[in-house]
Amino acid sequence: MKRTIATLIAGLFATAAFAQTTSAPSAPTGVKATAKHDTAVVAADTKAAGQEVKADAKEAKAEVKADAKHAKAEHKAKKATKAKVKAEANSDSKDASVATTTSTTSTTTASK
Repeated sequence: MKRTIATLIAGLFATAAFAQTTSAPSAPTGVKATAKHDTAVVAADTKAAGQEVKADAKEAKAEVKADAKHAKAEHKAKKATKAKVKAEANSDSKDASVATTTSTTSTTTASK
């Protein structure tokens, strides 16, 4: 195991040393033109990426807004359902009390 680790570390040092060696300098003609072209390409890519980010942010904002609207509508519907159930329960209890009063009155009338 130690030999394997030592071999891997030696390989890393060898590749790092190889990567640092300099190659022969390139011809100076066309370097400025290439640099300008590269700069223009990078600027265009940056601008396009910025526009994509803005579009994504806009889309995400609209999505969050729609989700909030949907959640609010669900909350209202749930609240309305609770109110309806409560109203039905209240009307049922009133009907039951009226029925009890009526049956008590009927019983009292029948006993006389």
